[in-house]
Amino acid sequence: MPPPDASTDAADAAAGTGIAPGAGVRSETDPAAGGPGSPGRPYGTGSSGNADTLDLRLPEDLLALFARDAEAAPRRTRPAHPLTPAGEDLLDRVGDWGQTATAVGVFHLVPVHLARDLPLIRHWMNDPAVAAFWELAGPGTATEDHLRTQLDGDGRSVPCLGVLDGTPMSYWEIYRADLDPLARHYPARLHDTGIHLLIGGVAHRGRGLGTILLRAVSDLVLDRRPSCARVVAEPDLRNTPSVSAFLSAGFRFSAEVELPDKKAALMVRDRALRDLL
Repeated sequence: MPPPDASTDAADAAAGTGIAPGAGVRSETDPAAGGPGSPGRPYGTGSSGNADTLDLRLPEDLLALFARDAEAAPRRTRPAHPLTPAGEDLLDRVGDWGQTATAVGVFHLVPVHLARDLPLIRHWMNDPAVAAFWELAGPGTATEDHLRTQLDGDGRSVPCLGVLDGTPMSYWEIYRADLDPLARHYPARLHDTGIHLLIGGVAHRGRGLGTILLRAVSDLVLDRRPSCARVVAEPDLRNTPSVSAFLSAGFRFSAEVELPDKKAALMVRDRALRDLL
């Protein structure tokens, strides 16, 4: 996921600079000067050599007052994304979404705690059936790095354990699809929310749990995120069981999408159609 725009606007720069003692109001339009602050040519001197602007000196006590205020003023920072104010939770506090009853038991999304959950998630990622699509297997730090990138980020992706009747049995990523690189590959809408899923233990596979839990989690997204009109997913097109589970959970196939690392099936569950599919 690309980092937020780290550029700083002119107002930010000015706020941290203040007014230097002795600074004046000077022209920046002198063509002979070659632009503001050109070496060897003072501000405020016209091409004829005559003073064509006012070079004002502010009283020392006023300059001191400006300098003091500039020093005391809090520096402003840019929001994590131009569409989201600073401090806003980008996914409406996934950890507070609570439990939901399903046909197979009580389900709960629990945000990952690295020290507690890394061994289990790493174990799942090293299952050959999972590794074929997630590509995080091996004895190294691939799984840890993948989790840390999200945990240390701005909150646009939240890794979670799926806990069913008190037992961790799946791994989920709830993410802002409109802020993700995925948005470059489909007509994204503001607040589109994405889902990644893997069913962990072999004992929980092949029982239709994926379909039940995908519907439950997408319902949670739509219930807890009123600004979100669509839940999206992009399973690997080769992963037929996954695509089938999304279809059975009320998602529709929207498009075939060529992503950098895979050819994906873009699956969409629309708020407007949630009770019809």
